[in-house]
Amino acid sequence: MASKPYTKDEWKAINAVLDNDPDKYGFPKRIYGTALMGSFNIRKLGSSRSRSAETWQFLGRICKQFDLIAIQEIMDDLSGLNRIMEYLGPEFGMVVSDKTGVFPGASGLGERLGFVFRWSIVERGEVISDITYDRTKVIEIMAENYQAIHDVMQPYSNKYLEYRAGTRSKPRNIKLPAFLSFIRQPYCVSFKIKGLPGTQPYEFMAVNAHLFFGDYMSDRRQEFHALMQWIIERVKNNDKAYYPNFVLLGDLNLDFNNPVSDRIAVERSMKSYDKDGNDETDITKHINVNFPFLDTHPDQRDVFRTNARLSETFDQIGLFFRDSSKNWPTYQNNIHMGSRYTGPDYGVFNFVKLFHDALGVTPLPDKMSATQKKNFFGRFEHKVSDHMPLWLRLTLPID
Repeated sequence: MASKPYTKDEWKAINAVLDNDPDKYGFPKRIYGTALMGSFNIRKLGSSRSRSAETWQFLGRICKQFDLIAIQEIMDDLSGLNRIMEYLGPEFGMVVSDKTGVFPGASGLGERLGFVFRWSIVERGEVISDITYDRTKVIEIMAENYQAIHDVMQPYSNKYLEYRAGTRSKPRNIKLPAFLSFIRQPYCVSFKIKGLPGTQPYEFMAVNAHLFFGDYMSDRRQEFHALMQWIIERVKNNDKAYYPNFVLLGDLNLDFNNPVSDRIAVERSMKSYDKDGNDETDITKHINVNFPFLDTHPDQRDVFRTNARLSETFDQIGLFFRDSSKNWPTYQNNIHMGSRYTGPDYGVFNFVKLFHDALGVTPLPDKMSATQKKNFFGRFEHKVSDHMPLWLRLTLPID
């Protein structure tokens, strides 16, 4: 039996508690002279009839805090997203990809990826594109990994032919030994964040990604490293790119929960793309890469968790840039983030804690029994989301 969604009175209590102390729950402040970017996986954001009016208003309230927010898990039916846009009003625009993750007409769960942005702060550029590996690159990967691919494809091929002949059920997906394509093509849109009159704006390509989950961690890492390589190669050749900087926002489906080892792993990945491998060409010395959520925020005891169950850090915001003149924060700046610092900041809007406090639920989620967790999370994981929104504040360019 499905859990009962929140009532109008419960939503009234939730919004009252949030109004009283938004900082307690990491609800991002709008501060003059800054811009807020964010990422939010809104679980199966589809039909406008799938959620209550109060839930749509709450989702709209979240999105309205941001100047630019990347949204994942948008379904083919855009009426729900349009419901949010109606709440936001003409001050906001949106751009959305076509459905990806399933071939048209085939069974499966396809998703769109989208951006919502505030016209007064953010200007959309002319370039909008999916991110793919071209056919030549895929053939090269297959050639370099031919035997390993053959070893897993041969038994799968036999099973698939039997399935097409009607003599067996459809075979399960296989563990590929090398990256071939994205499960859902990341979506790339050019944006400018405008500063005061006469200043140069932040110019960047925003990449919205919902990477592979699947059965195998190796498949997840393959997609992450493939996307990292694609972005870094574009930043390396920034004289040819439409905009020289990239911002990655999305659900990467990797649990980055160890600040030391995770940052080392990201840097090791970057260096692996440098074919020469010497100090003069080491791309880590020429490209600034910052994943703030890999680090423990100065005001926190541990890295932020971004899923509703508070156990994983699947969602991330990553900055890739060569131009440091616009106040792009480097990872060295992360230790200065927080309420005591007037520059950049980052965080997660913890609506799980908000719901817990506002509705007087006991005990705390980490002390709940399995049944208590089912009852507590079941009331909002599907109707609000099983991910929490994360945010990054940038100072606007100044003269």
